[in-house]
Amino acid sequence: QVQLVESGGGLVQAGGSLRLSCAASVRTFSAYAMGWFRQAPGKEREFVAAIRWSTGSTLYAIAVKGRFTISRDNAVDTVYLQMNSLKPEDTAVYYCAAKRGSNGGLRGPYDYWGQGTQVTVSS
Repeated sequence: QVQLVESGGGLVQAGGSLRLSCAASVRTFSAYAMGWFRQAPGKEREFVAAIRWSTGSTLYAIAVKGRFTISRDNAVDTVYLQMNSLKPEDTAVYYCAAKRGSNGGLRGPYDYWGQGTQVTVSS
């Protein structure tokens, strides 16, 4: 069973930056892609960004494009989300996810999920 462990959330002022990390517990579980999703209070979970593990190609939600950067370190099976120019509307629980197959592309569906990390952006 693959476990994903997120870290790096916290409280930041608008305009600030945070970097989230997500480490997989199983070495090279042959993920097709890893991604980040978020869920704000009272809202549905939404796609934020994803990266194809083998090629490094990326996909971003329109709301974060140009501000967030997803990257991965194959050597340690870790994916990162660098978040710059944060806005109060970025406040949410951020979830890391991994998928084994290519069906649905980078947006989903995903097979494994982390427990989530809270990001709060104050105005």
